[in-house]
Amino acid sequence: MVARVDRLVTSGQFSLDGGTWDVDNNVWIVGDDSEVIVIDAAHDADAIATAVGGRILRAIVCTHAHNDHINAAPGLADRTGAPILLHLDDRLLWKQTHPDRAPDGFLSDSRLLTVAGTELKVVHTPGHTPGGICLYSEELAAVFTGDTLFQGGPGATGRSYSHFPTIIRSIRDRLLWLPPNTTVHTGHGDTTTIGAEAPHLDDWIKRGH
Repeated sequence: MVARVDRLVTSGQFSLDGGTWDVDNNVWIVGDDSEVIVIDAAHDADAIATAVGGRILRAIVCTHAHNDHINAAPGLADRTGAPILLHLDDRLLWKQTHPDRAPDGFLSDSRLLTVAGTELKVVHTPGHTPGGICLYSEELAAVFTGDTLFQGGPGATGRSYSHFPTIIRSIRDRLLWLPPNTTVHTGHGDTTTIGAEAPHLDDWIKRGH
């Protein structure tokens, strides 16, 4: 039996480069009735802990280190004892939000995480941030893309630490080869599929998204 995927939406603010915006974030909880992982602990550690309930939290995985995706991670870790995992290339962004608290471990490309008997593979997808990652599960036919790929296009690249050609290369080379029926669980907004997004790559490039 494979793990199930639950979504919790939390609200708060994203701040970078002197600007602040109100945002709603998707927090993904993957597992079964015994154990889970949390993907992107955003804004509200209490709400996330309530959603986890009495289950063992195996890890808090950060798809990238923008504050709105990591601001509740230390609080959730303190409540549960779960390790916070982040790609090493986002350590400078992490320090902007949590200067006195380091992640507990660093993710690398192709690392496998297992929860409830289900494997999720780390896919390094820089562009939105240097250490942006996605998590792909063949068993779930799903990929968790953070802010790398949304319904309708790639994540924003107009701020510090981001680069449009790099995110396009990440999406083209690391994500669009996945089976078309792969569900794309995004960091904000609605879920989509690889098959729905793949035909639009050339349009994204032309408009520089």
